[in-house]
Amino acid sequence: MRKKLLALLLLVSLLSAVLCGCKDGSAGQAPADGQEPTIGSTGETANEITVGIAQDLDDSLDPHKAVAAGTKEVMFNVFEGLVKPTSDGDLIPAVADHYELSEDKTTYTFTLREGVLFHNGEPVDTGDVVYSIQRCADDSEGEPLVPALSAVQSITADETTVTITLDQPNTEFLSYLTLAILPEGYDRQDTAPVGTGPFKFVSRAAQDNIVLEKFDEYWGTPAYLDKVTFKIMENADSIIVSLQSGAVDLFAHLSSTQAAQLQNDFNIEEGTMNLVQALYLNNAVEPFDDVRVRQALSCAVDKQGVIDIAFAGYGHPIGSSMYPAFGKYFDESLASYYTPDLERAKALLADAGYPDGFSMTITVPSNYQPHIDTAQVLVNQLSQIGVTAEIQLVEWGTWLSDVYAGRQFQSTVVGVDASNMTARALLERFSSTAGNNFINYNNADYDALFAQALSTFDDAEQTAVYRQMLENLTENAANVYIQDLADLVAVRKGLTGLQFYPIYVLDLSTVRCE
Repeated sequence: MRKKLLALLLLVSLLSAVLCGCKDGSAGQAPADGQEPTIGSTGETANEITVGIAQDLDDSLDPHKAVAAGTKEVMFNVFEGLVKPTSDGDLIPAVADHYELSEDKTTYTFTLREGVLFHNGEPVDTGDVVYSIQRCADDSEGEPLVPALSAVQSITADETTVTITLDQPNTEFLSYLTLAILPEGYDRQDTAPVGTGPFKFVSRAAQDNIVLEKFDEYWGTPAYLDKVTFKIMENADSIIVSLQSGAVDLFAHLSSTQAAQLQNDFNIEEGTMNLVQALYLNNAVEPFDDVRVRQALSCAVDKQGVIDIAFAGYGHPIGSSMYPAFGKYFDESLASYYTPDLERAKALLADAGYPDGFSMTITVPSNYQPHIDTAQVLVNQLSQIGVTAEIQLVEWGTWLSDVYAGRQFQSTVVGVDASNMTARALLERFSSTAGNNFINYNNADYDALFAQALSTFDDAEQTAVYRQMLENLTENAANVYIQDLADLVAVRKGLTGLQFYPIYVLDLSTVRCE
């Protein structure tokens, strides 16, 4: 019996060794007549990995229309703009070879890089660039896809250059030119996206996976991996099992508890998520339409307690809608603007007409364990001031449609990203007329500050105004701000090269099998 058990354990061990790390397609069978060969089926080694992600890409795959941070995180590998971000937070030329800026800082002239191809094999030309920018700047049907591009006064092109003239200087404008350059006339970006990045889109199986392959004709440094399968794992309980079994090679955004279970077979890489995690409050519904109630919740929540209890101390406390990677805009002092003070919280509630507290619902996407863990701690902390909070778990698609788009919620715990490296991207959403102002924040002083920020082209002055906007959000307790989460990533031993960015992306072009 012992010999049989030993043999069985040995077999399991061997199978695990095969499943771990990069997949070798050398044992693949030859395709049947008339079938396309799959990667590795010709006997060559296939560098393939499976990456677990916590959500399906339920919104559009079109990079100009996608709103979910998780969609942008994955599709970062597929698309590029005239410029692109680096892991150091710099902007470097991408589809553009270089650019020149006029003395008055209103005219950008981009010279396209030679030999850049779309994934469908078509060369990128200046018409594609003009189309992509105009598409995002178009306001004929309401708010443009990228509101910042409303500053474009004109855009002209010849065979090799594109000239963009602004109505006034804009210190952040270049960051918005990370927007994806798409082929003009192609109408299937929603479901079969085509970009210029190091990976090309292959397929998507709803609620199951997204498959990318290395783009062999990529203009820049090629990806090391031949194929990446993003496996959708919305059930948090299955994540550890899938990692330990070898079915998944890399998983980001783990909780500290999950990471602690994976030390043997994985390297745990630590970065930051570059998200503003908060208890987001719908400012248009009772009782959160009263600033005193919002301030009371801010006084009741111990953000360091959340970090210690739910994240084993990993995380960086924040006090407004900005995270530390933004450097000059981030105000560390705002994290302590509200210190835990239960007596003050109760007094504020009584003053607002809720001496005995109230009941509330915290809607949380069920596929994000860090947000669920946070909500559970918040329930306990809020109970100390008589507020009874109930957690409502919903699927990610439901959260997008009902909470984010429909604004049908009381409160929610999520993380909000910048999508590009600008303070405007984080702060514009709270202006009263912004289409993505899902918390319905409506503050005249804030709107005036935002208008002032847009009207100045002096970097120091604009930075000062943005910091005033952050103070406004904090003082008025627009939300209960908690932290920039630590990003704990399980990387199977044998995989190297993962880089962290100051924005919410997962770049797999640098990951390799050793």
